[in-house]
Amino acid sequence: MTVTAIAYADLVGAPAQDVRAAIRAEAYQGHTSGLAAGKLQCNLAILPERYALDFLRFCQRNPKPCPIVGVSDSGDPFLPTLGHDIDIRSDVSKYRVFRDGNLSDEVTDITNVWTGDMVTVALGCSFTFENALLRNGIPVRHIETGKNVPMFRSNIDLVRAGPFSGKMVVTMRPIPAALVDQATRISGQYPQAHGAPIATGDPAQIGIADLSQPDWGEAVEIKPGEVPVYWACGVTPQNVLLAANLPLCITHSPGHMLISDVAEDAETTILKTA
Repeated sequence: MTVTAIAYADLVGAPAQDVRAAIRAEAYQGHTSGLAAGKLQCNLAILPERYALDFLRFCQRNPKPCPIVGVSDSGDPFLPTLGHDIDIRSDVSKYRVFRDGNLSDEVTDITNVWTGDMVTVALGCSFTFENALLRNGIPVRHIETGKNVPMFRSNIDLVRAGPFSGKMVVTMRPIPAALVDQATRISGQYPQAHGAPIATGDPAQIGIADLSQPDWGEAVEIKPGEVPVYWACGVTPQNVLLAANLPLCITHSPGHMLISDVAEDAETTILKTA
C-alpha cells in the first residue's frame, strides 16, 4: 500500500496523537522538534531486562542527561502512563538498532526486532523547555530555521553504573547575551527535560573544537551579540549503550523523539506502566 507523505509544516500545530498516527503510518519520518507543543517528548533506550537495572542506576546517577520519565514492564511495548495508544515499536519516526556495540540498522519500525525481554526507558528531552523559551520570547535558532538541534560530544565524565559509563553529549543553542540568565531560569524549571544549562560561552571548556561541525544534528548560525549555551542531551545514553557492547539495544535516532500525551510541565518521576 502506498503511503502519502506528510510534510513537517503540515504537522506543526497538530495534536500529539495525530503526529504519532502519521509516524505510525510511516507518512512522516522527520525530526520532531517543534511538533506537539505543550507535550513531553522523550528520548528512548530499549534494552534486554538483564541490563535494565544497571541502566536505571546509571540514569539515576546522571540525571541531567538522563532524566527518567517512564519505564515499561518487561516485554511490554506499550507505555500507557505516557499515552494510552503508544506502541513503542512503531510510534517513533526513526530508530537506531545496535548489536554488539555497532550500529546495525536505522529503521522506522522495530516490530521485527522486538523481543519478549525488552524494557523501554523513556527519558525527558530538551524539546520540552524549548517551547517554554519560545513562549517567553527567547529565540531558538534551529526551530526558526527548521533544523535539527546541533549536538556535540563533550569531555564531561559521567558516573558509572555496571557496564555503563562515558562522556556527556550536549546540545547548543545561541542565546542573546541579555537573555542567557532568563533562559537559564526557565529551563531550570524543567528538570525532567535536562534542566538548566551545564555551560555557556567558549566551547573548548567542555571539549568541543568547532561549533560549525556538530556530531549530530545541524549547525546553526551564532549571530553577533549571542552566546552559545549548552544543555545536557538525551543522546548521551545512546553513546553509553553503544560503548557497553550490549548484544542488542534500540534507541531513537537523534532528533526523532517519542511524543507523549503528558503535559510538558507535569510533575514527572519514574513512571512504571501498569
